[in-house]
Formats: sequence, structure tokens, C-alpha cells
Amino acid sequence: MLRRIVLTATASVAALVAAVPAAGASPLPLLPLSLPLPLPSASPQALDQLTMTVSRTGARTDGLYQLECGPAGGTHPSAQAACDRLEQLAQNGKDPFAPVPKDQMCTQQMGGPETAHITGTWHGQRVKATFSRTNGCEISRWRTMEPVLPNTRS
Repeated sequence: MLRRIVLTATASVAALVAAVPAAGASPLPLLPLSLPLPLPSASPQALDQLTMTVSRTGARTDGLYQLECGPAGGTHPSAQAACDRLEQLAQNGKDPFAPVPKDQMCTQQMGGPETAHITGTWHGQRVKATFSRTNGCEISRWRTMEPVLPNTRS
């Protein structure tokens, strides 16, 4: 697409320069052609940076984690797998950080006391999400985010 725009602009300028002297008018001053178009990023996740605070998991996975994607890095123990999971969810058109809808019926079961708070940027969008395991919907939501969130099943 960018190549087509550049070729069209170049052809238009060349035609204008050739036509003006032929019409007998004074030639227009030639200005340098500047294209302030940003080039597409190499990766849609180039700016993905998430901070996770995981607590009440029984101390084995409690802590503060940084996750960077594009390339995968940070202090997350499974950074590449976590970035891959987020990309997989994005390809399915799902927002992995969306809360459970208020009118959603959920089974009243307790999956555990674990909580996780995620903030940062993902695919250019601000993220501020809280996860828990307080009912069937929240348990499912947590499991969908594994390995971004730790597997808490024994």
C-alpha cells in the first residue's frame, strides 16, 4: 500500500513538472517530496508491557512479574509461553482482560483465594484487570489466561 502511494505521488509530480513548461506558464518551484507516513511496526505486540501482581497462591507463585512481548522478556517465569497465549487469544478475537459480564450466571464454587492484578499496555490498549477464583466464571477466566497467570491447580 505504501509503495503504491509513493509511486502514484512520484508519477503525479513528474507529470506536473512536464506539463507546466509545455503550457508556457512559469514553472513551479520544486519542493522536496516528503512522506511523513509511519512505517508499519514489525510486530503488533512491539509495545506490550504488562505488570502482574499475583497473591495468595500458597507462596510458590506469589510475586510481582513484568511481562514484555515483542520480543518476549521481563521477569515472568514463562514469558514466551505467556506472550504466545495472549497472541492466540487475540487471533480468536477475544479480549483476555475483559471482566465477566455483570449479568453472567456463574456457578457458586470457590476455586481458591488467589488474586492477580494486571496493568500496562497490550496491543496499544491500556490494561487494568483483576482476576480471582471466587466462582465458576472467574475460575474459567483465570484458566483461560494460563500461562500468563500461574496454574494454581495442585
